[in-house]
Amino acid sequence: MNARIFPTIDELEQVLLEHAYVTDRVLATVLFLTLKLRKPLFLEGEAGVGKTQVAKTLAEVLRTPLIRLQCYEGLDVNSTIYEWNYSRQLLHIRTLEAQSCDITDEVERNLFGEDYLIKRPLLRAIELSEHGTPPVLLIDELDRADEEFEAFLLELLSDFQITIPEIGTLRAAEPPVVIITSNRTREIHDALKRRCIYHWIDFPSLEKEYSIVTLKVPHAPHQMAHQLVEFVQELRRLDLYKLPGVAETLDWAEALVALDARELSLPLVEDTLGLLLKYQDDFELVRRGHAQRLLEQAKQQSMERLLEECPAPSGCD
Repeated sequence: MNARIFPTIDELEQVLLEHAYVTDRVLATVLFLTLKLRKPLFLEGEAGVGKTQVAKTLAEVLRTPLIRLQCYEGLDVNSTIYEWNYSRQLLHIRTLEAQSCDITDEVERNLFGEDYLIKRPLLRAIELSEHGTPPVLLIDELDRADEEFEAFLLELLSDFQITIPEIGTLRAAEPPVVIITSNRTREIHDALKRRCIYHWIDFPSLEKEYSIVTLKVPHAPHQMAHQLVEFVQELRRLDLYKLPGVAETLDWAEALVALDARELSLPLVEDTLGLLLKYQDDFELVRRGHAQRLLEQAKQQSMERLLEECPAPSGCD
């Protein structure tokens, strides 16, 4: 699994598009190098801009399993590598005792065999790689985990091997494709970043976001798709606590399609703002002070763009 699958960056970019992921030249280049150099990719950016989707789409493109480790505060080794199935071990011991069987050394060895091992994401990624099927390993929202886990991850990324005292050392014959994401709620140490290719995913341009909407929500009317993208783009210029990401744009587009909307109106925008904004202060700020202005701007700008695309009204949908 390397960049030989994609001889050029253009080809990789095209394959991603065929799998419904709209990228740009810079991100396509970064992904190409991630595969060719076999280095982890560290993606930072606001929530909802498509970082996680990069890993999901890459797994589809490479036709390999996606193993996701969702990070959170207090994440430890047992949650990420392995733990023993103590309840099953205890049940087996009690069964042997009920049958008046001795607990021999062989029985003890069997109790700490693979049949009683609960494999967590990092161990499963190493095990698949050991057997010649390197997966895409997504370590999602690393900034939510503690610094202790970050230090452990640093060691794992260095050699891609895990030692289980009772079984032995598992080593990846070929490293998995590692995608690490962060919403930057805290800074990640430079030591880990140095081992990765770094890329910041920003909010998309208007043209790119429109392409994403038409690709992901193909039933959205042409005019409404333009209007809603223009509206979201203007909304991000406000001083909000949480700016809407592409994920929110797509949720809004799907909701408007479900409501059979053909174009935006003020009542429609106000009734569906909860799909874009997730904090009451932001909701009230937009609803009371900016919704009408943003809607008028969105309609005006979308009309201008539609006229540029199709000057003759009879030729437009």
